[in-house]
Amino acid sequence: MSTEQLVVAAIQMSSTADIKHNLTRADGLIDQAVNNGAQLVLLPENFAHMPNTNIERLQACEVIGTGPIQKFLSNKSEQHGIYLVAGSVPVASTNPDKVFAASLCFGPTGSLLARYDKVHLFDVRLPDGKRHAESDNFEYGGLIENDGLLETPWGTFCMTICYDLRFPELFRKASSRGVVGFLVPAAFTYDTGEAHWEVLLRARAIENMAYVLASAQHGIHANGRRTWGHSMVLDPWGKLLACQASGDGVVLATLDLVRQKTLRRNFPCLEQRRVD
Repeated sequence: MSTEQLVVAAIQMSSTADIKHNLTRADGLIDQAVNNGAQLVLLPENFAHMPNTNIERLQACEVIGTGPIQKFLSNKSEQHGIYLVAGSVPVASTNPDKVFAASLCFGPTGSLLARYDKVHLFDVRLPDGKRHAESDNFEYGGLIENDGLLETPWGTFCMTICYDLRFPELFRKASSRGVVGFLVPAAFTYDTGEAHWEVLLRARAIENMAYVLASAQHGIHANGRRTWGHSMVLDPWGKLLACQASGDGVVLATLDLVRQKTLRRNFPCLEQRRVD
């Protein structure tokens, strides 16, 4: 296996409150990605469950190591021998009224390799007056050493989730650990996505000289939320390698790790930072 190039896939979905339906849809899209050469596959935030109420979310939450969502992820990663990253899975916390939004990566043998609990929760009031308060239903993740860092034969990737994209210090902290890329599963609202999604992804790629793989929800969901879509892959120069604006699908791209090393050597902005 060459460690100089990596084929990645960002899967785009419009998930519902029906877990079985979502897993069936994800199953086909993962197969499609692998049939086109993908070795690392990223699913969007809430890929298995876009609940209509918090009660539904609590009913669907899983304990690490058990549950239908994790079983599905383990089986699919082992079936294809790939790195499969679940954008977010509702994972039980000590608070019976809240869950963690956890990004989980399962490796080629079906084992859980990495976990990242969403650190930044979407508590905002949009220009149209609509309020979002994820902290009403989710626990804040607590970053610990190596939390969210995924080690692969191609290098280290940093796992993030959606709203994290607006906080460059999280990305820069991971960048100091030598990551080659960032994984950004999301369910960006349509309005904020239209305004900021691509420009923020480009910024995170450029300022860290890193690949960015962004997998998104799209369309109008049963809970009334409209999401932006536009799953994409960006290279360390901020170039758009592939994108899908709308509809379910698979966004494929090949990451050239040799070219990234050359860019970083010739344009050593990461080494030229003034931390004083």
